[in-house]
Amino acid sequence: METLSGILSFVRSAEAGSFSAAARRLSLTPAAVSKNVAKLETDLGVRLFLRSTRSLALTEAGEQFLNEVSAGVATVQGAIANVSQATPDPTGTLKVSLSPAFGLDYLLPVLREFRARYPAVLPDWHFDNRSADLLADRFDAAIGRGIELAPGMVARELAPVHIIAVASPDYVKKTWKGKQRPTVPADLAGMDGIALRSLQTERIRTWSLRNPAGNQATVELQPRVMLNDAGAVCRSAAMGMGIALVATPHALHGLERGELVRLLPDWYADIGPLCLYVPGQKLLPAKTRAFVEVITQHFHQQKLAQRFSATPHDTRRGKP
Repeated sequence: METLSGILSFVRSAEAGSFSAAARRLSLTPAAVSKNVAKLETDLGVRLFLRSTRSLALTEAGEQFLNEVSAGVATVQGAIANVSQATPDPTGTLKVSLSPAFGLDYLLPVLREFRARYPAVLPDWHFDNRSADLLADRFDAAIGRGIELAPGMVARELAPVHIIAVASPDYVKKTWKGKQRPTVPADLAGMDGIALRSLQTERIRTWSLRNPAGNQATVELQPRVMLNDAGAVCRSAAMGMGIALVATPHALHGLERGELVRLLPDWYADIGPLCLYVPGQKLLPAKTRAFVEVITQHFHQQKLAQRFSATPHDTRRGKP
């Protein structure tokens, strides 16, 4: 930018014939213009102006340089004007990374509203379980959990994500047959489990749950089914195939529809917040700002932060 400022100061001084006149056009002081030109001359290693107390004249090198850069300066100024004076309405392709299960359940329903509000934006949404690299893959935004914050990235928390134990009402009825339902993780030891295999490590995920008193215990289920997709785990649990330990966003719809019931309502694992990731906070494109606004409004209107929470004061939701 220093070189650009020097070139612009030089061109305007050559056109106006003085540093003072150029300074008025550039909204700078004459001293600043003179300093910019002097720095440019130092960088180039040539004198561009012959200076006197009354006049400012181009050297031969200055005339040659002016002829070569004038068109470029006009092009750059035109580009700047086009960007700064362009319509503020969001436009362009919006590339977003989303996990398949969460994206389909909670974000795809927002797409119609987003398109209606911002018809000049072309959504390019990628449903992928892999962790996105916003900068390398040139994503405008990502929604997920645990994405590593590279320099220049910003994460905005949207909602908590908790791990809870769930099963179908039929499975609960058949297993306990009117007896007292489990109240601590040890009560589930050896029971039929629907295990989630990690996509990254291919290991079976195990969870240590905690209660409000700070007690912690691992749930020791006997795996009967092993799946690598959280949505499939929830569906299998709703089919009565066993007990699943799943994240609240995946279990929510099943709980609210009565297809699942929550076991151990005082116990859960906090695995970190669901976040909206963007590459930087300043000078975001209008399309990205529009997306952030729509998503945060949606989470607020649907009370998703409260509905995803598994803390005891929320156990009325999906209560067995």
